[in-house]
Amino acid sequence: MRELQKGVWHWEAPHPDWKPGEEWGEAVSSYAIDDGDRLLLFDPLAPPTEIEELAAGREKAIVLTCPWHRRDAQTLAERLGAPLYVPPPDEGDPSPVEGQVFRAGDRLPVGVEAFPGMEPNDLVLWVESRGALVTGDTLIDRGNGLEFPSDWANKGVPPEQILEALRPLLELPVELVLATHGGPTDRAALERALA
Repeated sequence: MRELQKGVWHWEAPHPDWKPGEEWGEAVSSYAIDDGDRLLLFDPLAPPTEIEELAAGREKAIVLTCPWHRRDAQTLAERLGAPLYVPPPDEGDPSPVEGQVFRAGDRLPVGVEAFPGMEPNDLVLWVESRGALVTGDTLIDRGNGLEFPSDWANKGVPPEQILEALRPLLELPVELVLATHGGPTDRAALERALA
């Protein structure tokens, strides 16, 4: 675990469903942000002891960028007594994540604003208090820098159209970009990815 800036932490853990040959690395990223009022956990997987210690005795919330990033979210929410915010489930999901559902355009009561991402339930999350953008599967780093994975955009909307819809993110005063596949980066990487 490392502190990226005061109040913003990053850690990696092996994804439980990863298999050799996947088009993404075995280690995936999770983040914690102290927004001044509460501790927010994003797409948490195997949180280090230090994160659970930070969460003890204070307000906290868990926020997912997409429902398939459920990882350790439900058990962690129960253990910490934290609300869980999740985008809508995939159509026909037999076991959706139990939590408070939100959509693009929503502003959560925990200081997070949801922007459209690659899919209606793969969202980009803005934490204005820290200038941080949490990108889920919409912007990733497979070892060549932050990118829009157009090969993952196969849900009936042309990748160019999705990429165009992401460009308003450049109007935000982004300082940190927190990718769950890959690691943290900066505004310059966001500008290159959306160029």
